[in-house]
Amino acid sequence: MAGFLAAGPPAAAADADLVRNGGFEAGLDGWSCSGGSGTIVTTPVHGGSSALRATPAGQDNARCSQTVTVAPDSTYTLGAWVQGAYVYLGASGTGTTDVSTWTQTPGAWKQLTTTFRTGPSTTSVTVHTHGWYGQPAHLTDDLTLVGPDPGGPGGPQLPAAPTGLTASATSSTSVALTWSAVPGATSYTVHRDGAAPLSVTSASAAVTGLTAATTYTFRVSAANAAGTSPQSAPATATTPGGGGGGGGGLPAHALVGYLHASFANGSGYVRMADVPASWDVINLAFGEPTSVTSGDIRFRLCPVAECPNVESEAEFKAAVKAKQAAGKKVLISIGGQNGQVQLASTAARDTFVSSVSKIIDEYGLDGLDIDFEGHSLSLATGDTDFRAPTTPVIVNLVSAVKTLKAKYGPGFVLTMAPETFFVQLGYQYYGSGPWGGQDQRAGAYLPVIHALRDDLTLLHVQDYNSGSIMGLDNQYHSMGGADFHIAMTDMLLTGFPVAGNTARVFPALRPDQVAIGLPATTDAGNGHTSPTEVTKALNCLTKKTDCGTYRTHGTWPGLRGLMTWSINWDRFGGWEFSRNFDAYFGG
Repeated sequence: MAGFLAAGPPAAAADADLVRNGGFEAGLDGWSCSGGSGTIVTTPVHGGSSALRATPAGQDNARCSQTVTVAPDSTYTLGAWVQGAYVYLGASGTGTTDVSTWTQTPGAWKQLTTTFRTGPSTTSVTVHTHGWYGQPAHLTDDLTLVGPDPGGPGGPQLPAAPTGLTASATSSTSVALTWSAVPGATSYTVHRDGAAPLSVTSASAAVTGLTAATTYTFRVSAANAAGTSPQSAPATATTPGGGGGGGGGLPAHALVGYLHASFANGSGYVRMADVPASWDVINLAFGEPTSVTSGDIRFRLCPVAECPNVESEAEFKAAVKAKQAAGKKVLISIGGQNGQVQLASTAARDTFVSSVSKIIDEYGLDGLDIDFEGHSLSLATGDTDFRAPTTPVIVNLVSAVKTLKAKYGPGFVLTMAPETFFVQLGYQYYGSGPWGGQDQRAGAYLPVIHALRDDLTLLHVQDYNSGSIMGLDNQYHSMGGADFHIAMTDMLLTGFPVAGNTARVFPALRPDQVAIGLPATTDAGNGHTSPTEVTKALNCLTKKTDCGTYRTHGTWPGLRGLMTWSINWDRFGGWEFSRNFDAYFGG
């Protein structure tokens, strides 16, 4: 009888806090934040030394979530301390009624709590916190989910962190990973900064779709019904350099400069023959249209009355050939600050192709630089997907450039020099937005870059004459220092969701397709960066040193180089810009 009574009913699972890293003391470990919206701060915090700060952007409400293993048919209490306006806390996948609670009162820390019951067959739920569209950043700390522990007596135990992780590049775009199997693990997740987690069921993985000449860092976690382990120690691998489309023929690290060939200003005129050998790509500024919508591009050398030391047409053409014989590329740059170009019709498109071809042929040039500024590019209302643009000025420009590329063949060099407003601002805003009212030019270069990425030799965004721009850390960055160039270039080499839409991610460009655009002197443009700060930016992006507080999503020793406005201004400044480039890259 005593033995019979001792058997009794099985013990119920004890209540426990099932959320992993709910105090964010281990950074974002265990958490996934939409659009890279989450970051860790050390002040203000509710408890411990860290808290989550998440910033809505565009159509992204900054949702941070974690999937938690739970027991079926059980009651749980979800709680968190939050700070900010319109902060939400909830759980989905409960098997019964999903729950959510919120506060609209900014100011001091406020506790949110809600309860739910799991369904009879529910073994996991997703807990989440998020803000609201158009609202500032909010804070979350000490998030808990308290209820029966499915890993209690007789249940599965949390697996240990994987060990023995190794990473080796198998091609310019792929890396092979292996690690020691973890007892009790039923699956594994591969983590890489800036990328979606990769789930596998064995102790190995092949990571593909990577960028050539780039260093990647990987970690692995193990999982079973009890939850997810801590992440492994990191392993790194560097992909070898790969081939590139869109012209080529450039040195591994190139210096790009604009030559004031058709006008003079305070910097003075520089003859083509007098351009130093440091310059690998020389963009002739500028070819300009006869009218904004004509598509008819004209180029002429600076008039003698304006530039007394201008060379003759024959001397100029001979100097171009001499530069090319020395391995340099000479391009016609279309647009500039005063050259608005809108290819609003197919007739303008066709005129653009024929007139640009005439310039290239007459001067024996190597290709084309697109420097459309101002109101040249904008997106029509309703044109919301950069992958399939419908706006005529976008569609016709892409078509025209592809025609030129087909005409001149694989040696055709194609570069672009957009402003940050037309590229990186697209992380927050794209065109007029889903409801209208935004500046239609926001992000308007993205569909052009994307459609021509296989033909593109070099993109050098103008990191100057710019307002503050939000980076992938969801912080605003201002021009003039290394931080701005690091953050803006990291966006191009990592990729980003356009207007916060994680279903529409602008893919990363290859590092050999990217150069940093800067003014050569303080007279050349707002946002001049000192040689010391330029060196810091290059160190961070190519070596991951001197990064300051910004955390890049990779290391890119294959970054192509620098662009400047302009060769003339660099001469005016005693060649400081080009000498710094030569000193850094051993020119």
